[in-house]
Amino acid sequence: MCAALIRCPDRKRRSGLYGRQLIEKIMEYSELLGEARVAMGGKLCRACEVCNGRACRNMIPGPGAKGVGDNAVRNYDAWRHWRVNMDTICELKPVDMSLELLGHRFKYPFFAAPVGAVNIHCGERYNDCQYNNIMVSACADAGIAAFTGDGVVPEVMSWACDAIHRNGGVGIPTIKPWDIATIRKKAAVVASSGAFAVAMDVDAAGLPFLRNSNPPAGSKSVAELREIITEIGKPFIVKGVMTVRGAEKAIEAGASAIVVSNHGGRVLDQCAATAEVLEPIAKAVKGRCQVLVDGGIRSGVDIFKAIALGADGVLICRPFVVAAFGGAEAGVKYYIERLAAELEDTMRMCGAHSLADITREMLTYSPL
Repeated sequence: MCAALIRCPDRKRRSGLYGRQLIEKIMEYSELLGEARVAMGGKLCRACEVCNGRACRNMIPGPGAKGVGDNAVRNYDAWRHWRVNMDTICELKPVDMSLELLGHRFKYPFFAAPVGAVNIHCGERYNDCQYNNIMVSACADAGIAAFTGDGVVPEVMSWACDAIHRNGGVGIPTIKPWDIATIRKKAAVVASSGAFAVAMDVDAAGLPFLRNSNPPAGSKSVAELREIITEIGKPFIVKGVMTVRGAEKAIEAGASAIVVSNHGGRVLDQCAATAEVLEPIAKAVKGRCQVLVDGGIRSGVDIFKAIALGADGVLICRPFVVAAFGGAEAGVKYYIERLAAELEDTMRMCGAHSLADITREMLTYSPL
């Protein structure tokens, strides 16, 4: 179709230009993936054309999921069951994709998810310091924010917070559910970053290195989580909520926002997909905390679906890693622009001119 647009002499020059630009974008993304495959060595993340979890499945180290490895696949597939309802009988006006999250306004409603030990799980081109320098800077420049990861080595958090500090506090350091003494040490580092918010991926309790740590780390009671949130003293995001009851407990502990997440399927085998549990959780906590979601979200259309199901915004992980390995800051910015263009087009074609306009009625569930 694109080639036909270029060849057809009866088309306006604008149509031909659009066709060429579209082809160039496709070629650029293909080249980005190709460079990422070289950087990753083809042994861990495969930088697949469609990042659906099938090629890596239960490959850990690597980006795969725990156990039989079907959970990352399920996360991706669950979004495919939702179809968008086109409606172009509406006023033609600009589309506003901006989101206010915890008192800060961002250009788009999507964020880079936290990643740790990238050299172990993704490839040796970057260590965590280099990766966070790229991701935090590129996201801040593009008008969004990156969540940064944590690790056994204390420098991982220090590197991440240094990157956030250099970018005016535009970034969200994510602390793992260590023992309280370790969390206090990390909180002191986080404070120096000037970050506007802090997160904890409580679902990381299922990671073997955390479960076997000494002193013990892992799941947190409401009282323990409340103590941590109080000591941090910043808007706090609890990542790893998969039930309404879990969301209620996070709010009870003082969370300002939650992330509906199963850690990409990496921490519990046979878990539900995030798209399957998002809607009831979002309905239950509406007006009491903001809701983000991750897991298998790969396009602007998926972002639209998540918002229609009640999310305020989304986190995306693996494709951001691929973008960084394939093109550093330029690769990340390119991927952000790609997502934004897809989201804008979906909103426009469904009659939504702001995120508030995106409603549940704009989706149809299909079992196929």
